[in-house]
Formats: sequence, C-alpha cells, structure tokens
Amino acid sequence: MPIPPEVTGEEIDADVRQELMSLPKGLADDVARNLVMVAQLIDEDPEKAYGYSRVALRLASRVAAVREAAGFAAYANQKYSEALAEFRAARRMSGGVDLWPVMADCERGLGRPERALAMAGEPEVQKLDKAGQVEMRLVAAGARRDMGQLEAAIVTLQSPELASSAHHPWTARLRYAYADALLAAGREQEAREWFAKALEADKDGATDASDRLAELDGVEFVDAFEDAEDEDASGDAPGADADTDVEGDDADGDSADDAEDAEDAEDDERR
Repeated sequence: MPIPPEVTGEEIDADVRQELMSLPKGLADDVARNLVMVAQLIDEDPEKAYGYSRVALRLASRVAAVREAAGFAAYANQKYSEALAEFRAARRMSGGVDLWPVMADCERGLGRPERALAMAGEPEVQKLDKAGQVEMRLVAAGARRDMGQLEAAIVTLQSPELASSAHHPWTARLRYAYADALLAAGREQEAREWFAKALEADKDGATDASDRLAELDGVEFVDAFEDAEDEDASGDAPGADADTDVEGDDADGDSADDAEDAEDAEDDERR
C-alpha cells in the first residue's frame, strides 16, 4: 500500500524504534512508516490501518511491536480470532502482560465470555498496572453481561477506582459502563447520576454520556439538515401551484379569444 511521502518513521514510539533496530536500516524504515500509518488510521479508517499492518507483518513478523500492531488493527476490524493469535504471538515475544485484557476481550468477541472470566482470575491480572486492572474489570463485567448476569456485572464494576473522585484516563469509561449496567437493570435514577459523573470525567469525548443523559431527560435531537430539506420541499410546492395557475389563466384567455373570433365570423356572414 502506498504511503504518503511526508510520513516518516521518526513518529514511531521510542520503544518500538528500539525493537526495529534489529532489522536492516532500510527495512526498519519501511516497517516504521507502515506502523505510523496504522497508528494514524486505526480510529478513523480501521480497514486501511489493517492493510498497512499486514504489510508491516509481511516485512517483519518476528518483531513483537509489529505483531501487536497487527493485533490491534485486526481487533479494530472485529477480526477477533486473528487479533487473538497476533496478541498471543506478541506476548510470547515480549514476555509482558499488558495485552491480557484485550486478549480476554477477544474471547468475548468470539462468543466465549466464560473464557474471558477465567482470564480475569488468572495471576497475570495482578501483574497489570492500575489502568490494565481497570480494563480487565471492564472486560469481566462485559462478560457477565454477555452471560445474562446483569447484577453480577454491576457488582464487578463496584470498586475503589469507581468510587474515587480522582480523574484518570480510564475514569469516564468505568463510570459509563457502570451507568449503562444500572440502566439495563432498570435503575434509571442511579444510572442518570453515573452518566453525569462519567460526563464530568470525560474531557476527551471518549463516551457519549451527554447523549445518554439527554435521552434520560427526554430531550429530542433535531437533525437540522433534514429540516432544511423538508423546508426546501415544502417551498417548491407553492411555486408548482403558481405555475399551474398561470397556465390555467392562459388557457382561459385563449378560450375567450376563440369565442370572440367565432362571433365576429358569424356577424360577417349575416352581412
């Protein structure tokens, strides 16, 4: 896949650049540029990001960072089996546990929530940092919901991180998940409270908590574009009627003229 000429491998993460140093210089640059494209496109155009990840994978399949990027690109395209295989390969190469939560979520995506729950109880979870542990809690709660265990999902999300007033990168998502579970359980007032708390912590717009709050408050959003189209359509109608009326008037005038001509002809005949 072509890469814009302005894209260089300099934008790549320092740790990844260190990994790529094991490759020949030219090859390392090519791989780095493809990884930059994956990072740039994975949110806005995951299909293209996936394409670039496959190129990087073909060039350097023995680099853990490449396998990880390929995993996230596959995950973004809901190719969960492929993503899980890439994450497992990256974990074997790096020996880290950071990918444990997303691996468990792949199990959910494959329709195996019980495996995700089993992973939530493995020793690897204790080796995760705080953000990773919160992510694992979110995955476990999602697995509970997949299995129809709504109350258990609510309990799973109840934690010191949820109760904390401090704002972290994961705070909004944790509060949002809790609010959504409460709403699914019919606890609307509590859900509204937690959607509000999620919105308070959501400085980057990672959730649609504001929309969910508006729905609970009965606010209806109007599509301005559709309204404009409706107005244009209704505005055309009077014009069409006016044209019709003018044509009608012309027709009546023509009939009157014809009648006068006929009378004149009769008078001439009498003379």
